[in-house]
Amino acid sequence: MACFILRRLPLRGVLSTYTAEKALCVSWNRGLSVKDEGSSDKPGRANASPKIYTRTGDKGFSSTFTGERRPKEDQVFEALGTADELTSAIGLAREFCAEQGHTFVGELDKIQSVLQDVGSNIATPVSSARDSHIKKTRFSEKPVSDLEHWIDKYTDQLPALTNFILPSGGKSSATLHLARAVCRRAERSVAPIVRAGEADPSVAKYLNRLSDYLFTLARFAAMKEGKEEMVYRRTVEE
Repeated sequence: MACFILRRLPLRGVLSTYTAEKALCVSWNRGLSVKDEGSSDKPGRANASPKIYTRTGDKGFSSTFTGERRPKEDQVFEALGTADELTSAIGLAREFCAEQGHTFVGELDKIQSVLQDVGSNIATPVSSARDSHIKKTRFSEKPVSDLEHWIDKYTDQLPALTNFILPSGGKSSATLHLARAVCRRAERSVAPIVRAGEADPSVAKYLNRLSDYLFTLARFAAMKEGKEEMVYRRTVEE
């Protein structure tokens, strides 16, 4: 049974990468039927939700979208896990930003959905993928262009950056900085997969731009909330 991340999940912020992998397991050989390995075909269970646990990973292996079984410490699953952490960190930042009435939360919503598409692409190693897999999980340049547009929009409204900024500037800003740091780690985990030709180069490019976006947005949130950003000052005497 192959578990994979569905593209364009209908519930924003409800299904993380982890939940989508665990709750929506697809038996590829049985024609994309959503069914848990331990589920029953007895009457009365037709509308039952699949169980959150599948027991398929108890021996330390998990499945890619292509059905390939790999150790859980494989680079693919390391990258998927980090992408999940990133989605969660953005979700936390989003809630703080929403409390402050920031209008850019819609952009964060879109980013969380795009990250599910990032996960879908990572979970489809080209070396074991069929054309049908690649068609379903192809990642385009459009989300990268969206991020660049947003970065330019906020940069034009910010004062010039003349010092090294420490994560600060209120809860909205600080949690966006946290998400930025996780994003950098996600980019590092994806880099070897892209270099090996197993994922679309646009995935790595998106994560690179996303970290820049989160940094810019953190500064913008601090400015809008009138919060002071901490500037790095050398404390060790030479």
